[in-house]
Amino acid sequence: MRKRRHAHAAINTLVGSDTRVPGDIQFTGGAHVDGFVKGNVRALNDANAVLSISETGTVEGSVTVTHLLLNGTVKGDVVVSERVELGQTARVIGNVQYKLIEMAIGAEVNGKLVHESEGTLVKDEVEEPVALGTVPFKVAGE
Repeated sequence: MRKRRHAHAAINTLVGSDTRVPGDIQFTGGAHVDGFVKGNVRALNDANAVLSISETGTVEGSVTVTHLLLNGTVKGDVVVSERVELGQTARVIGNVQYKLIEMAIGAEVNGKLVHESEGTLVKDEVEEPVALGTVPFKVAGE
């Protein structure tokens, strides 16, 4: 019989259920999201970093962490260098890049699942943001 190993870290960063964060979050150790984050969430060079997002938590942006426990919603790409656990209420609208994944019945991923073996996790190229008022477009007939 195999024992399940779960990542645990003290929660140093907390986004409460009545909290809205309009920007990026960078953290070490443990972070927990019950509220809303409109921005990217990223663990900074911490092999033991854990991000947990509860049923009421939402992140609109990319997530880049070592370990992820997801029961809420992520609207953006997810890159997890070790283990991702998707609970039955988890929703990802974007791609999930992972080394090890566990999905409960009911979890939803609306994007690609990309398995990466050890040492090959690479981030996709990120497009540079376009300055306001300079959005390229084509006119019919050009």
